Parts: sequence; structure tokens; C-alpha cells
Amino acid sequence: MSRSITLALVSDVHFACSAEQARGDYFDLAGVRNPLLLLFLKFIHRFFWLHRQVHQNHLFDQFFAEVGSPDYVIANGDFSCDTAFVGVSDDAACESARASLGQLRQRFGANFRATLGDHELGKRGLGGAGGMRLASFYRAKNELGLEPFWQLELGRYVLLGVASSLIALPSFEAETLPDEFAEWSRLRADHLAKIRMAFAALKPDQRVILFCHDPTALPHLGREPAVRAKLSQVEQTIIGHLHSDFILWLSWRLAGLPTIRFLGNSVHRMSAALGEAQHWKPFHVRLCPSFSGIELFKDGGFLAMELDPDACRPATFRSHRIRR
Repeated sequence: MSRSITLALVSDVHFACSAEQARGDYFDLAGVRNPLLLLFLKFIHRFFWLHRQVHQNHLFDQFFAEVGSPDYVIANGDFSCDTAFVGVSDDAACESARASLGQLRQRFGANFRATLGDHELGKRGLGGAGGMRLASFYRAKNELGLEPFWQLELGRYVLLGVASSLIALPSFEAETLPDEFAEWSRLRADHLAKIRMAFAALKPDQRVILFCHDPTALPHLGREPAVRAKLSQVEQTIIGHLHSDFILWLSWRLAGLPTIRFLGNSVHRMSAALGEAQHWKPFHVRLCPSFSGIELFKDGGFLAMELDPDACRPATFRSHRIRR
């Protein structure tokens, strides 16, 4: 019998260098003008979502102390706090991402893989600022060494990493600059072509573990005939983005929600994603939490995955809580 392969899975590291920390823990509320709404959102941050957002670096140290020596480590996106909302084209966000990726690569070397998250490319804040920027895509790829698509074969398992924001580009068009959308569309087409080729090349006895940061991409991916034809071979899809299993549970309960168009772009985007959440199920979604989790439960941590390289039994997972 082949030796099992162990992997540690992390997501939403949200490391913050000193320049990002200087922007404050309520950086994502910049531009919110309504004082009652601002008060409500601060309450949500303090007691539900995450208090002291840019001061969680110590959890990174706890991960290193607890992870042990897995055969591989996969990080599923969001390496900075993206406090300027434009991804790593912002120097502060790039410094944060470079610092966190540097530590992971130094510790795990050639056995480390990383996917692109929305924080690497840019994501419009609650106040309406920011969005996806081409400069962030090219900086993430050329300076930070983050490949939009990667593939790793471990016995009969094929691990695939994809860029969720590229796949879900039609959902994010409003967050791109008008003169950049054509290039984004070209990058998306190239990315989907690689994904189609990878799925078309799968052998009948191979199993897929898919790494996709934001589940918003999954309905778009499921519409690809090459993916749909081999979807039964996708054993698990590891997502991040939602930070907590409670948010994933809530997303299942709100699946099919009508799109809300009158409360700003962020609510429009999130409600549209929930409207298609029922299409996540064929991908067998499993959440890798953020290091911090959410304030309400303090349920952050990472996952340990064990693979049988002969694929005689399904992958097994264990959750590791990081105390804070």
C-alpha cells in the first residue's frame, strides 16, 4: 500500500505590513457617508465579522508553530488585507503579500503552491472605491510568482488551482476599468482554455481536488462543457473567501436569493453570487477558513488533508483551530 500524502491547506492569510496597518481596522468602511450605516457596519465588524482586521499577523506565527511537517502546503488566496481595494498594484498590499508568501516559501520550499484570491487582483470596498486592476494581475504574476493556473499530480489525484476572479469576470465587470475590460476578457479566455485542456486530459481513474478561492466562480466553471463532462471526477473543491463555516452554512440557506440591485455594488455582487449558490453543490465544496475566522465564533484555523495516492479511498480532512 502506498504511503498517504499529507497536505496543509490555508486560506485568507490577510497579512498586513506596517503600511497597511496604518490605514486602520475600519479601512473597508472608507467612503461610507451615511452615519447610521457607518455605525451599523462598525457594530458588525466589532461583534460579528472581525475586530482589529489589520492586526492579526500573530495568527500566522501560530500556524507555523502548529502545522508540523506536511508533504505539501496549499494556500488558497488573499495574502494581504487589500486596504486600498486595488490589489497588489498598491505598494502596501504588495509588501504584505510578498512578506506572507516569502515566509511560506521559505518554510515549505518547492512543496508550496498558491492560488490567486480577489485581494491580489482588487475588490471594490463597501464605500464604492477600488476594483480589479490589470496592474495587480501582472504584478502578482511577475513579481510575486502567483500563477493563475497550476496543476500538481499526486498519484491518481490531480490538484488544480484556478483564479476565481478571472473565471467569474462577468460578475465583476462593474469593478473593472472600462479601458481594461477587453484585456481582462482575453486573460479569462486564456485561463479557461487551460482549464478545459486540464479537464479534457483527465484519465478515467483520476480524481480531482480543485482549489478555487471564491465560490462565485463555480457556476461559471460549471457551464464549461469540458468541466461538466468530468465533474463526477471532482472529489472536493476547496474554497476560501467566506472565512467561516458559519458563512458557508448561511450561504446554503440563502441559495437562490434574488439579486438586490438598490443597495450598492457590494450587496449586488454578493446577492447575485448567493442567487447561484445552488450550483456550487456538484463541486463538493469544502471551506478552508481564514486564520482568524469571524469575531462571533473565533473559528479560524487551517485544514489538514490526507490523500491515498492510489485513490482507493477518498481524501480525509481534519480541522485545526487557531486560538485567538
